[in-house]
Amino acid sequence: MKILMVSSFLPFPLFSGGHIRLYNLIKNLSNNDHEITLICEKRQFQTQEDINEVEKICKKVIVVGRLKQWSVSNILKTGISKDPFLVVGHTNNQLKLAIQDELVREKYDIIHVETFYVYQNLPAGKVGLPKVSIPVVLVEHNIEYLVYERYAKLANPFLKPFFYLDILKLKKIEQQAWERADKLVAVSNADKKIIKRADTFIVPNGVDTDSFLFRSFQHVPQEKRILFIGDFKWIQNQDALEFILKEVWPNILAKLSTLSKDIDLKLWIVGKNIPEDLKNLAKAKNIILDEKNNQETSLIFRQSYILLAPLRVAGGTSYKILEAFASGTAVVTTDLGIVGLEAKDKTHVLSGETPFELADLVCNLLMDHSLYKRITLNARKFVEDKYDWKKITKKLEEVYISCL
Repeated sequence: MKILMVSSFLPFPLFSGGHIRLYNLIKNLSNNDHEITLICEKRQFQTQEDINEVEKICKKVIVVGRLKQWSVSNILKTGISKDPFLVVGHTNNQLKLAIQDELVREKYDIIHVETFYVYQNLPAGKVGLPKVSIPVVLVEHNIEYLVYERYAKLANPFLKPFFYLDILKLKKIEQQAWERADKLVAVSNADKKIIKRADTFIVPNGVDTDSFLFRSFQHVPQEKRILFIGDFKWIQNQDALEFILKEVWPNILAKLSTLSKDIDLKLWIVGKNIPEDLKNLAKAKNIILDEKNNQETSLIFRQSYILLAPLRVAGGTSYKILEAFASGTAVVTTDLGIVGLEAKDKTHVLSGETPFELADLVCNLLMDHSLYKRITLNARKFVEDKYDWKKITKKLEEVYISCL
């Protein structure tokens, strides 16, 4: 099958969930003899070497420069436009021309649009060439307006009216995109229920179980590292880390002190773009700030004992949780952290909401080795059965076939 993919990002390096998802789907589709042309926006820091890596798994890669999102002109345009800030920032004339030129030059079976906020760059919003009708498959990573809505609830009261006005516009445009696409893909049943389009397909997020190997219980490090990992340009990671540093971590230390347990314990924070205010909160000797870690993520998980992911602003499903499951690293999270998964509390993961509950769950895993072993073994089998990329790619192929 000949597929034209349109994306707001070049999926390499694999520094975010969206990059991991698109890269692995393209790689597996190409391995299954599909021919992929990718047209995408490229950030300034991405290099020719990054493009070369994506070219290894595509027939062709066409990149255009990504426009600066946070600019005075975008803010002013949003103020007078029916479009929300996110769509204004991804309306790109270079991207439009690249798509038009490619559709004139080549014939495609499917157009795959990765997230609704680049949909407007397709000719007339939905491609229709003379005597040719090309089905459009829209893939949604999140319910985007809900992500922004959750953040708005935590925002400065002075800014809330501006956020909520933009969210209303975002919701309208997002829902219109769902209706316009020939086929619609969500990452979870929870998202499908919100979309309310009966024929929505579910193609979940996944993990490469060949790369994320389960750690032997004989190789658990003596130093117990509680890991929080993510790119801190994302609001959900900033919020979760602030919650950990101010409320959860102090309760973990207090609980262990009450139990009189002397454990070599560290909070290990791995990720780029950590804000200065969070760095100032993380100056204790038992906290490791690691902004320059260039190891493979699989190796980071192998050095960690527990992934602590108390997400309060999120959408889709969390790759870091799936990767921890595959690696044999126990997970403590919130209900929101697993809302897009079928993972069960107390079977594959431990879930709590308050800082006291989360601290108790971490301490339970530190103290109860049988609980730790049971949870991590269950989690590994869970991802092997449901979330391996090879199985997930077959679900996406079924969506494509349904268009023909």
